[in-house]
Amino acid sequence: YLRTKIAELRKQKKITQEELANAVGVTRQTITSIEVEKYTASLVLAHKIAKYFDSTIEEIFDFSDWEEQ
Repeated sequence: YLRTKIAELRKQKKITQEELANAVGVTRQTITSIEVEKYTASLVLAHKIAKYFDSTIEEIFDFSDWEEQ
């Protein structure tokens, strides 16, 4: 699973998991699972999250472990 910066970005923007979930069209549980690294976002969802935070996928998701494989 990928490490992400979603939790810290949410805190900077002062938004809840619920608000982010609604903005990108998933459940709060999905956001929770991504943040605690129990679920890897699909490419489409990763793109929506990156767009929401006006960022790139690479700035939010840490691919370093995957690149070594």
